[in-house]
Amino acid sequence: MLRTHTCGELRISDVNKEVTLSGWVQRIRDKGGMIWIDLRDRYGITQLMVEEGKTAADIIAKVRELGREFVIQVSGTVSERFAKNDKIPTGDIELKLSSLEVLNPAKLPPFLIEDETDGGDELRMKYRYLDLRRNTVRKNLELRHKVAQQTRIFMDAQNFIEVETPVLIKSTPEGARDFVVPSRMNPGEFYALPQSPQTFKQLLMVSGFDRYFQIVKCFRDEDLRADRQPEFTQIDCEMSFVTQEDVLQMFEGLIRHLFKAVKGIDLPEVPRMTYATAMKKYGSDKPDVRFGMEFVELKGDIDLISGKNFAVFDAAELVVGICAKGCADYTRKQIDELTEWVKRPQIGAKGLVYARYNADGTIKSSVDKFYSEEDLKKWAEAFGAEPGDLFLILAGEANKTRKQLNELRLEMGSRLGLRNPDEYKVLWVVDFPLLEYGEEEQRWFAMHHPFTSPKPEDIPLLSTDLGAVRANAYDMVINGTEVGGGSVRIFQRPLQMQMFEILGFTPEEAKAQFGFLMDAFEFGAPPHAGIAFGFDRLCSIFGGADSIRDFIAFPKNNSGRDVMIDSPSTIDQKQLDELKIATK
Repeated sequence: MLRTHTCGELRISDVNKEVTLSGWVQRIRDKGGMIWIDLRDRYGITQLMVEEGKTAADIIAKVRELGREFVIQVSGTVSERFAKNDKIPTGDIELKLSSLEVLNPAKLPPFLIEDETDGGDELRMKYRYLDLRRNTVRKNLELRHKVAQQTRIFMDAQNFIEVETPVLIKSTPEGARDFVVPSRMNPGEFYALPQSPQTFKQLLMVSGFDRYFQIVKCFRDEDLRADRQPEFTQIDCEMSFVTQEDVLQMFEGLIRHLFKAVKGIDLPEVPRMTYATAMKKYGSDKPDVRFGMEFVELKGDIDLISGKNFAVFDAAELVVGICAKGCADYTRKQIDELTEWVKRPQIGAKGLVYARYNADGTIKSSVDKFYSEEDLKKWAEAFGAEPGDLFLILAGEANKTRKQLNELRLEMGSRLGLRNPDEYKVLWVVDFPLLEYGEEEQRWFAMHHPFTSPKPEDIPLLSTDLGAVRANAYDMVINGTEVGGGSVRIFQRPLQMQMFEILGFTPEEAKAQFGFLMDAFEFGAPPHAGIAFGFDRLCSIFGGADSIRDFIAFPKNNSGRDVMIDSPSTIDQKQLDELKIATK
């Protein structure tokens, strides 16, 4: 070993020990007669010290030639520091050097390797191997490691078997685009990289592995944003001879275990909410329930606004709003700014109606021309409002308006400081629709995937009312982010064939794409169900970050490029010829 201790290990109890350390030069402070060096490794920082007249001249000369990020090995005596530093664990001691060897010099790095760096995102991604030296980034990967280890500990204790499934598989429709891999030995044919191990984990259930899990890489060729990467990781799980309730109980247990082991938080019992309730109260199937501000319909189930000659409301399918507590003192400028915010193309609302419930009990609105104070008092009663509150109201086609108000609700929650990243609210959302209709394609699509089972009591509706069929499906939501989802699976061939037919597959297409699974179902497939958690996303929530990219060692940018290794890239013509591929 080129060291006897790490740079985060030495304490006051080690004073007078002779030790050897190796690491990177973090910074140098030269005060003339004395020079201090901060030496860093993965474990921490130790201060080194040389002094004119007490340290050998050749060592001092070497110290004066050091630069940031030089890799050095030093030996010396541990001494108590005169000026202690209570901000680092090694702050009571320093190392008085008796030898120094430069193991490797370094160029000046393109950005400061500090917690607060001067490097932008693209620059740090280009030099990701340097960015990974920073404490903040390293701690993210340490947290990721801990989440993975604790997942395995929990799953093993529950008799789950970790099984690896293939990475080179068959391209199948539905979902995002596949990444494809040409086969040299089978010219003109391609493998696909798995978007998930869905069919394989179902086959493992047919094989009698009644409890499977895997921390697995998945690949999707889709447009990217902060919480998406072309390659990402899932905690993938499947169980046999279980009901939906068994799955919810098991994986609520996993999440509770991870919160306790990783965050030290005792999570309360996870509440449940139906998809229909989530959409009605929050306009989202992944509601952030850290704060209230639930939707109130003024025209929908009830009607408190029609017949007053306000054309916008009269023509709307839905008029719905939120009550922002204590915001009646918002200025006209602030409300105008909110109006412009909801009219942005990303939100798409045509306007915003507001009403102030003033401290003196009066209510003033932007539609006073059409609605009397008595009308507005009925609004206040519907909102459960108090003097000092502000109503913000949108109108239009029901689904679009709910989505727009969801965005406004989240924005108000952020502006009012109601979305505390250190507070965690976990929720199960259940009873999703099985299918959704694509107006553009004029056909039905699986809301989750084609193997999701309908609710048993809804199976007759597959022949009469497809839009009313509920899925035996469930999502876990943490602080308004979907972290996992799954379903009870179809396990009988006739029902699975019926589902393929509804989704527009011919029998020949279904056989070509999924014949292996259909065949397997004829050899005694057990009832089974499963779930997959977004592992990167779970880590980002535990780490209090918005982007999963911070928790991936070597991520891609928003264009799907690895700017560090410059990938994707062209390949040699000889390789293309071997693969029988021409590009255009």
